[in-house]
Amino acid sequence: MRPSDNKTKNVKVMTGNEACADAAIVAGMRLFAGYPITPSSEIAEVLSRRLPEIGGVFIQMEDEIASMGAIIGASLAGVKSMTATSGPGFSLMQENIGYAAMAEVPCVIVNVQRGGPSTGLPTLPAQADVMQARWGTHGDHPIIAVCPSTVRETYDWTINAFNLSERYRVPVILLLDEIVGHVNEKITMPVAAEINIMERERTKEPPELYIPYRFTESDIPPMADYGSGYRFNVTGLSHDETGFPTNNPAQIDALYRRLNRKIERYSNEIITFKEEFLEDAEICVVAYGSSARSARRAINEARAMGIKVGLFQTYVLWPFPYDKLNKISQHIKHFIVPEMNLGQIAHEVACATKTTPIKVNRVDGNMITPNEILARIKDVSL
Repeated sequence: MRPSDNKTKNVKVMTGNEACADAAIVAGMRLFAGYPITPSSEIAEVLSRRLPEIGGVFIQMEDEIASMGAIIGASLAGVKSMTATSGPGFSLMQENIGYAAMAEVPCVIVNVQRGGPSTGLPTLPAQADVMQARWGTHGDHPIIAVCPSTVRETYDWTINAFNLSERYRVPVILLLDEIVGHVNEKITMPVAAEINIMERERTKEPPELYIPYRFTESDIPPMADYGSGYRFNVTGLSHDETGFPTNNPAQIDALYRRLNRKIERYSNEIITFKEEFLEDAEICVVAYGSSARSARRAINEARAMGIKVGLFQTYVLWPFPYDKLNKISQHIKHFIVPEMNLGQIAHEVACATKTTPIKVNRVDGNMITPNEILARIKDVSL
């Protein structure tokens, strides 16, 4: 960087957890409720200082169940809200994540993944919560889960998580891992003109005409804020358009189909990925989160050896990019999936490509190295 550039560029050194906290404030988050847990605690620590300085609210709750309840309540009152946790806390949150999905309450849940199950490996990384992010709460429910791999991507995808949550009235899960959460990296902060902040659609109807879950062409009902003159019922039970419980089969069916359809029909707008060297590739490495860092290094080294290999890095895990991977599979001979679990996303790659992907797995609390991925690339290229 030239010396003159330092006058216009805001360059910082920060961790992923710090970037997440800073970006949440930029996105408009003004209430954080959470309970400290390794390796996510720095998010709460930063926000406990920053939020009061800007008129926001930080609450350390008694547990993670209560934390979810607090951010749901704040969101219903019109305040962008977030919590952060790791594996055991994420498990405790599931009942209220389901409530947020059923009641269509925008909120962001950060899960800085560590090894499990149970208390597992509190200070070491894993990527073993990706299936829990999709199916942790019971029932067919809509969910969006995003997964950055660097500190700058964490900054950007924290903002994107709030935008997606507000746009689609759905809880959004930001899946980091201990490596991304704790690594220090130099990043160039985006300027205001580069940041897009989205707000939820609010009703234009007067309070006496407002129906909170009215079926609309978009499948996403406009919201009203508690405390602004609107009175409406919110429940985790199957409900009709008024928000009150119903046992009417037609109304129940319509509700569940709309809840899931509002994500399915917009999946092409939600799903985001990066493709590298796939134009001539015969081997495709599918990676996400911190494993994508090692995958990129391994692919660069393999390309230098003349091996035709490319990278498909997905930033959105749910909804999963089945259609795109299926299209790629038409000219790919082998898929390799590195992940710090025993093959959770490899299963989805198999479904998308109708192949048997080659797994590169670690569950010992250590990051998958570029050499481990490179070795498998060499094996299948022979």
